[in-house]
Amino acid sequence: MYDYGECHVCGQRMEEKHVKQDFWIKGKLIVVEEVPAGVCAQCGEKVVKADVGRSIAALVGNSKRLRKARTMNVPVIRFAREVA
Repeated sequence: MYDYGECHVCGQRMEEKHVKQDFWIKGKLIVVEEVPAGVCAQCGEKVVKADVGRSIAALVGNSKRLRKARTMNVPVIRFAREVA
């Protein structure tokens, strides 16, 4: 386990959790699961260590691995303001 220190947003202690992280690459949504990250219980801010970031970059940059990845359907809703 890493020590993530204090949240740079609110100052609370960060705890390690495994999260889903999403990335838009060349117009495609890619979700990486089970990413170890420091998560602030107070405000929800998330951070990853540099070595984890490098590993994620290698994962999403590996086209062979992306072809073998499972896919999921994601609802897309266009924002429209309600007129009162």
